[in-house]
Amino acid sequence: MLLTQAQLDEFHVRGFVKGPRILDDAEVDRLRDEMQAVMEGRTKNQPVLNRNMLQGRTEYGEAKPTDKVVVQIVNIWEASDVFLQHASRPELTEAVARLCNNAEILRIWHDQIQFKPPKQGGPTGWHQDYPAWPVLAPADLVSAWVALDDAEIDNGAMWMVAGSHRWGKVPLQSGPNFEPVYDKALLPEGVEVKAEPFTIKKGQVGFHHCMTWHGSPANLSDRPRRAIAVHYMPGYTLYAPVRPHPVEKHITVKPGQPVAGEKFPVVYDRTKVAVTA
Repeated sequence: MLLTQAQLDEFHVRGFVKGPRILDDAEVDRLRDEMQAVMEGRTKNQPVLNRNMLQGRTEYGEAKPTDKVVVQIVNIWEASDVFLQHASRPELTEAVARLCNNAEILRIWHDQIQFKPPKQGGPTGWHQDYPAWPVLAPADLVSAWVALDDAEIDNGAMWMVAGSHRWGKVPLQSGPNFEPVYDKALLPEGVEVKAEPFTIKKGQVGFHHCMTWHGSPANLSDRPRRAIAVHYMPGYTLYAPVRPHPVEKHITVKPGQPVAGEKFPVVYDRTKVAVTA
């Protein structure tokens, strides 16, 4: 088992938890090489998005022109079998299924590379994932975030707020010192808002709930910060469109039906010994 019962309990209380290192150096290097090939458009197939998410409109609002860069690649698994194999790792998907209320079926909703280059890497503002996915219900998705470089405070590690996954949808902004800014009236009475760094070593995995508050500041170091996040959804996740989403073009079911299809591959099925995409 990738996660102990204590770690499962920690996730449900805090909304995030660190797992072990799941990639060795050779596996990390292979994913880095594949990421570079996709980013440069050298692969036969292309991802859904490949952009600097700080330019133009993003899921976090209208952004002004900037010299800062956060390279965002969405659905890199469509362009790279190596990344599909990563998202399908049995030890990873089994852990996520347990975190998703012991889901019987697990599909990829989408994946996401975020690359913050040295010195130039910009921030990813405080947010919750689920409000940026306004085509799904319920909010039971879990993300597996694997570092392809050591993610430390100085090069743009994520920060989290424990317990925030239980507070509902809360509009968030980032303050001048990268503290979360929010309307206190929207929070349950008596909760404590305390941001903490979620540093992750190269090849290590961290998990977070789709409602957990998180963000990552700029990369001020001379080291890159690359990571692959795979956003997994239980098989009972429904198509419930409220606003558009870039991956929505792949959804072929009708509103109110479970999201399915080849663009949302099954990577875990409890009834089968092995699952192929």
